[in-house]
Amino acid sequence: MFRERDLEEIRATREEWERTVLKKVMERWPERREEFRTMSGIPVKRVYTPEDIADKDYVRDISFPGWPPFTRGVQPTGYRGSLWTRRLITGFATPEETNKRLKFLIQEGQTGLNIIFDNPTTNCFDSDNPICEGEVGRDGVPIDTLRDMEVVMDGIDMRSVSTSLIIAGPFVMCCYIALAEKRGIPIRELRGTLQNDMVSLFYTVNSIAFSLPDAFRFSTDVIEFCRRNIPRWNPISFIGYQIREMGCTAAQEIAFTIASAVAYARELIRRGMDVDEFMPRFSFFFNAHNDFFEEICKYRAARRLWARIAREDFGAKDPMSWLCRFHVQTAGSSLTAQQPMNNVIRTTLQALAAVLGGTNSLHTNSMDECYALPSEAAARTALRTQQIIAYESGVTNTVDPLAGSYFVESLTDRLEEEARAILAKVDEMGGMIAALQAGWPQREIMRAAHEYHRKIKEGELNIIGVNMFEESEEEIPLEILRIDPSYEEHQIKMLREVKARRDNSAVRRSLDELKRAIERGENIMPACLEVVKSYATIEEMMSTMQDVVGRGEESKHAFVC
Repeated sequence: MFRERDLEEIRATREEWERTVLKKVMERWPERREEFRTMSGIPVKRVYTPEDIADKDYVRDISFPGWPPFTRGVQPTGYRGSLWTRRLITGFATPEETNKRLKFLIQEGQTGLNIIFDNPTTNCFDSDNPICEGEVGRDGVPIDTLRDMEVVMDGIDMRSVSTSLIIAGPFVMCCYIALAEKRGIPIRELRGTLQNDMVSLFYTVNSIAFSLPDAFRFSTDVIEFCRRNIPRWNPISFIGYQIREMGCTAAQEIAFTIASAVAYARELIRRGMDVDEFMPRFSFFFNAHNDFFEEICKYRAARRLWARIAREDFGAKDPMSWLCRFHVQTAGSSLTAQQPMNNVIRTTLQALAAVLGGTNSLHTNSMDECYALPSEAAARTALRTQQIIAYESGVTNTVDPLAGSYFVESLTDRLEEEARAILAKVDEMGGMIAALQAGWPQREIMRAAHEYHRKIKEGELNIIGVNMFEESEEEIPLEILRIDPSYEEHQIKMLREVKARRDNSAVRRSLDELKRAIERGENIMPACLEVVKSYATIEEMMSTMQDVVGRGEESKHAFVC
């Protein structure tokens, strides 16, 4: 991008500046640290110049928005055409309470739904299972049968809304499909995203309902079914968020997220699907952490790296296949119980980084999430944070406004290079499934996490209120959302009412057909859909599947976040 003569002049001027200006200042006022680094440990220079991006080719490496390699975003007009989807995670207590919160957020200006399910649902247990006592509705909404999805979506237009279903597999997806059919809505019209990346869940939440190969098979079935029947739906969202919550580096977040996408792509091709049949609906899910510029560069690097992999490694020809479209959630792990009002500021900066990095969808954490699920007031503030960025800040008026910054372009390059090196190691090990079974990604993430926490402990990373500007005695200035135990009793009562009035012979027939479909090696989704329509429970369906393939074993390498 620069002529050699210009670079020589810049180099000479820099050396003169260092000798005549910088040296004198440094002698009298030394810098605060000997070395500055990003949160992930990448060295940060004092000042960046064209010398740092001298080998860049503008068209090859940066180019224009909506044009390969999509460094500057997937839309030619950025947010000038339409803003990102504003969707706050919602799910707690009961389907009835969750429905009320969803309607409240829609009324307050939320533009997409983002529904999370409780621990029993995520692990495929019914709410009345004794093992779930005290867990029902505590960290998400319980979905035991189709009845619960009916209540969650009561009064909400499924045709017009885009819905994200978090950490959900075939059962919850089939509940959503069955509800649409019951309302007379063609499922081809449904829009949304399923967080169906069982590869990532294997080592982040230690999902053990099935073995990794079986979970991989079933989640691939969901992708295959959705691509052929629900064309506007994103049937999988590759998860980088949780591993960043655990403490991985920005480059690891990019690499391991893309490694999961590569694994699914190879499996779908093995099944006979064309890459351009499924890849346009791949979706990604990233974290927005505290290091402002590193996060912006992370999103730019991920878009460019995925575009190159899709085109060069998989030979995708449809430009939609080259797009790394992603949702971002601000970093829950950055929220502090100490001085919780500070969390509003942290979330604002993280959300701004996501927007400047070109996110397609955004969840902003609430200030009280370090204590409990968000209160209504805190959720409103979190939503207002996005709206103020969108409508008041002016950052949406031009596309990728930081492009061309010597620092931003240099850091984008560095993150892509580091992510490429990690992906190469994964490939050497035989792909992401083999690497996970060997425990290598888990060990690398844990190593990075230990380093991150060491830096906080020793004061290399500053956390206001934790290791800097602490207050000796604090009162919590927030009203915390409490889940009344009666909600669990209500959910169990509703479940038992469904069991009492359903046609149990229809339930048995549908479960038997699901069992036969698995044994025959067929795609499980059509059979799962019939199971859901019979009002079978999630645990009944899971037990049937485990009768065929067995239950997974807890991974000694996994970590729960």
